[in-house]
Amino acid sequence: MSLVGKFASVGSATMASRIMGFVREALIGAALGAGPVADAFYAAFGFPNLFRRLFAEGAFNSAFIPLFAKEVEGGGLEAARKFAEQVLAVLVAVLIAVTGLAILFMPALVATVVAPLFRDTPDKFALTVDLTRIMFPYLLCMSLVAMFSGILNSLRRYFLAAIVPVLLNVILVGATVAALRLGIDSHTTGYWLAWGVFASGFIQLALLVWGVWREGLVIPWRLPRMTPQVRRLLVLMGPAMLTGGVVQINIMIGRIIASAQDGAIALLNYADRINQLPLGVIGIAIGVVLLPELSRALKAHDIADANHLQNRSLEFALGLTLPAAVGFMIMPAPLVNILYERGAFNAETTRLTAQALAAFAAGLPAYVLIKVFQPAYFAREDMKTPLWFSAFTVFVNVALSLLLFPLYGHVAIAAATAVSAWVNLVLLSATLWRRRYFQPSGRTLRRVVMIVASSAAMGAFLLVAQILLAAWFASPSLATRLAATLAVVVAAAILYLAFVLATGGLDRAELARAIRRRRPA
Repeated sequence: MSLVGKFASVGSATMASRIMGFVREALIGAALGAGPVADAFYAAFGFPNLFRRLFAEGAFNSAFIPLFAKEVEGGGLEAARKFAEQVLAVLVAVLIAVTGLAILFMPALVATVVAPLFRDTPDKFALTVDLTRIMFPYLLCMSLVAMFSGILNSLRRYFLAAIVPVLLNVILVGATVAALRLGIDSHTTGYWLAWGVFASGFIQLALLVWGVWREGLVIPWRLPRMTPQVRRLLVLMGPAMLTGGVVQINIMIGRIIASAQDGAIALLNYADRINQLPLGVIGIAIGVVLLPELSRALKAHDIADANHLQNRSLEFALGLTLPAAVGFMIMPAPLVNILYERGAFNAETTRLTAQALAAFAAGLPAYVLIKVFQPAYFAREDMKTPLWFSAFTVFVNVALSLLLFPLYGHVAIAAATAVSAWVNLVLLSATLWRRRYFQPSGRTLRRVVMIVASSAAMGAFLLVAQILLAAWFASPSLATRLAATLAVVVAAAILYLAFVLATGGLDRAELARAIRRRRPA
């Protein structure tokens, strides 16, 4: 399967999860709006989610996948299984200890890390503590899910690991629909959602364990031992803890600052959910596929293949994320209106969410391109360089957030996150170029120019369309607004695709092969 075909396999599974995520957020918005329960739920859910992305998807996968892939390449499945068994033993012990301590000291964590300014509202603070305690075991499950997903990805079995996150959204959609149908109050709905998160973690873990077992790997849990391989993993994980999750650290810092503004946390979450669609589908697909592929290429000392992988990934990422970013920045309000505005989610909430979406989207290409360049360091087991870059970008994010928040409120948080992502991207790519770890080919540079030009043409079309269809976008009829939005989005996508294919910005032959390969599925 080609590289684009692998991206398409993971991306299609992630797309299903993201679509269900939109349904989930729309329903939660209708049930909770941007009120105190929504603030409490998203603050509570964000805390284990932060650790999941830092520890599981960030630090753990960044360190574990290259080591496991090299064991497969060098010693075969049995050597890889023994390594995984050693890691599992230590991982389970650490996770149980962390989860127990977090649940015990949750009031202090909420007061200092999760949402410090909630202390001024005792009821919201108490609810946040309860919901975070219920959801924190989700971290334990997701960290183990990350390990078993990494095993499957290293064996080039991508689909199951990519599709299981949809279960979280399915369960939360079911809980929210039941609450709306039964007329349950928002406070109780918040608890239902928290227990849904808890249950989904264990279900996802069970499916991934079955998936690894199906590949012939039975990994029993044993008493933990600090073997040389485990020590190497921990050494690599330390710097990657910050590096792999810098965007999430920035979002958490922004959430703490935003807790000073009523409803800001919920507004940022609603906007980020839309921004996460291309980021998740494209960024996750690249991150999942590129790291094990690069690790294998470097283990085989195939530098040409490693450079080819990064060139194609750069073209693929920019070709899909840049037009999405332009669309989100130019017409955020119609999208937010269609997706969210119903029930407790009113026109003012739409306006405020659209402002945050436009600011987040300014950094969308950078968020995804970071997924292209970071694996080049991780695959070489260089965790320290991205660490220093990440630390600097966190500083940039905090400084800009504190400076701009008094002037622009929640929009400042999104804008600071976007600027810090671009800073991180420039540092990563420039250093790779200087070290000669990545040299963009002439073809790739030409395609980048054509992608930028095609996105600019699409942006001009969107500006004109918004002026001509302004009355349609403002119509009280949902059907009219939906028709106008869909018509403009489809026309813009066709225009961009026509430009980018005509100019050679995307590889028509490889794209056609990926589409043909997906049709039977």
